[in-house]
Amino acid sequence: MAEEKPLTVVTCTAPVNIAVIKYWGKRDEELILPINSSLSVTLHQDQLKTTTTAAISRDFKEDRLWLNGEEADVGHPRLQSCLREMRRLARKRRGGSAGAAAPLSLAYKVHVASVNNFPTAAGLASSAAGYACLVHTLARLYGVEGELSEVARQGSGSACRSMLGGFAQWLMGERPDGKDSIAQQVAPEMHWPELRVLILVVSAEKKPVGSTAGMQTSVDTSPLLKHRAEAVVPERMAQMIQFIRQRDFEGFGQLTMKDSNQFHATCLDTFPPIFYLNDVSRRIIALAHRFNAHHGKTKVAYTFDAGPNAVVFTLADTVDEFVEVVKGSFPPESNGDQFLKGLPAGPASLSDELLSTVVLEPVPGAIRYILLTKPGPGPQPLDDPNLHLLGADGLPRSSA
Repeated sequence: MAEEKPLTVVTCTAPVNIAVIKYWGKRDEELILPINSSLSVTLHQDQLKTTTTAAISRDFKEDRLWLNGEEADVGHPRLQSCLREMRRLARKRRGGSAGAAAPLSLAYKVHVASVNNFPTAAGLASSAAGYACLVHTLARLYGVEGELSEVARQGSGSACRSMLGGFAQWLMGERPDGKDSIAQQVAPEMHWPELRVLILVVSAEKKPVGSTAGMQTSVDTSPLLKHRAEAVVPERMAQMIQFIRQRDFEGFGQLTMKDSNQFHATCLDTFPPIFYLNDVSRRIIALAHRFNAHHGKTKVAYTFDAGPNAVVFTLADTVDEFVEVVKGSFPPESNGDQFLKGLPAGPASLSDELLSTVVLEPVPGAIRYILLTKPGPGPQPLDDPNLHLLGADGLPRSSA
């Protein structure tokens, strides 16, 4: 039997986040510094998470990376930024405390394996969860503590918000070096226990324009985006923080919808224009407004990122009814039981009045499935060695 190599291994998980005040546009492409602050809800890792294992060994010949089982380019500039920065912080920490043990030579190469428990087709911010997970895992591997959202930001802007649970704001900062462009928690995940999140996965289409390219075209061409960043977002950030602290769903929901709509208006104001919403997205928007009008108050609130999938916020007491409304409006073509994934929802009977005024012209098969989740915590370590994605040889386990 081959002798096991001296290997140091750490595994962590990290969450997806959904922005309710949107980030769109950078003032510094290299450091990923935004033109406005943003605010998001961190989703629970029981439903959506990235798992990352990082290992170092004197025997590794080069840095290597595997994503969802496939070897990937470890030379990606943003990945290299995070690796370089984490090694720099580790060196700084070693230098800082005299006589500290330095068993993990920083010259050792690292192997990283990462998997998402959600289909990338779901158009969820996989880069946010991925880079938050990478940074958190490397921090534990190298024994680095302190402000790490600034490092995650250099992988993917929104990743800095996935370093925190509950409700997080990404402060745009003012410094050219980006040291003050960091994430802060607005409220922990248990602050609003009734809040629920429904992700309506529209039949998958690859997004026409990636976020990175799209937002830079917007910065270069959209006067509306400039107005949004300077005149609209600062006030909205303050309002949103208040609504969250007061658990005011009416205010939270309305502002979430308005900010999503304005983000997509800036995409339309970009030249040439960018269309992320499709016909089904627009039907979901209209459905939400009819549902709220029927109830005479804001019961559901949609938001869309750079793609057609809807994220709908609601409270626990509305989930069952709204799931039925979605099923009635977009009847599942496949077996209905797999239409709802994640947290369970109970049956609900819809009144005739609701059916006649809210559920109009059903479109069968337009939504692939619904994922029901809720706010959750930030990155977590996995201490069970059976959960490592890399084996004793530093290569991906076949089962991973």
